[in-house]
Amino acid sequence: MKFFIDSADIDEIRELADSGLVDGVTTNPSLVAKSGRAFKDVIAEICSTVEGPVSAEVTALEADAMVEEGRALAEIANNVAVKVPLTWDGLKACRTLSQGGTMVNVTLCFSANQALLAAKAGATFISPFIGRLDDIGEDGMELIRDIRVIYDNYDALGTEILAASIRSDDHVRRSAMAGADVATVPPKVLRNLANHALTDKGLDAFLADWAKTGQSIL
Repeated sequence: MKFFIDSADIDEIRELADSGLVDGVTTNPSLVAKSGRAFKDVIAEICSTVEGPVSAEVTALEADAMVEEGRALAEIANNVAVKVPLTWDGLKACRTLSQGGTMVNVTLCFSANQALLAAKAGATFISPFIGRLDDIGEDGMELIRDIRVIYDNYDALGTEILAASIRSDDHVRRSAMAGADVATVPPKVLRNLANHALTDKGLDAFLADWAKTGQSIL
């Protein structure tokens, strides 16, 4: 599974990218607005920090305007993935942009039928929002599993499943088990994946035993 960071905080992105465990970044207008900086400047700096796809979202609602904005975003860097909403206009824009060689992330997916349409439109990524489905009493993981089955039925569909709206470590684990290709996670969730109480306990015991020897490796 690939890990994308869901953030527009360049310092945090740079720190996590240095770990070698980050495959890309997703942003949205809300995340960029928190930075207080110009949208294109933020996207450009993130693109220069990570080699993988960086999702930058359009704000237009009509297909032609989405395409115009998407092309402008794609000019920022070669690794920009234009993010469009899963609406009829978004699907039309996706098809036009993808046919022109631009990576497209179709976002706000809440059904397997929507995911099928996005793949038919040439989406590079489909972003099912599992946390938001959980919020209304539905099972976000069931959506991931359904999309996985559908995509695996057809070799011509090359769209990657990007699990989004992830709230917890367990969401990551279950997304990986359900077959998601990518998980986009807040920085805190990514860091938490390395934590376990027994790891800490074991390390403390090893270090205590080592200290008793009075030795040094160097």
